[in-house]
Amino acid sequence: VQLQASGGGLVQAGGSLRLSCTGSGFNFDDNAIGWFRQAPGKEREGVSLISGSDGTTYYTDSVKGRFTISRDKAKNTVYLQMNSLKPDDTAVYYCSASWLWSVHPGDIDYWGRGTQVTVSS
Repeated sequence: VQLQASGGGLVQAGGSLRLSCTGSGFNFDDNAIGWFRQAPGKEREGVSLISGSDGTTYYTDSVKGRFTISRDKAKNTVYLQMNSLKPDDTAVYYCSASWLWSVHPGDIDYWGRGTQVTVSS
């Protein structure tokens, strides 16, 4: 199983970034694919999820209206479009896959390598 994340970088406040997560070695349709983030000194938190089967989505309150998660089933890829970025969004972002529909890090079956997102003020 592999989750390949990309798309992080440095952006000014108010800017946008798009993260991509491509999965292999597992059935995309059977999993919830998501993004978590971890800022220095803070716990890892669930940012957004999308159901591999029916496209149901979840967003944590702090990103609602700014972030959009989407999927391309043919490419086994999930995207996180991040708009109106704020300095508080600065963190390492991790792609995840799990059987459970959960934003609890302990419920995640597979993790990708993190990608750094830095938002300057």
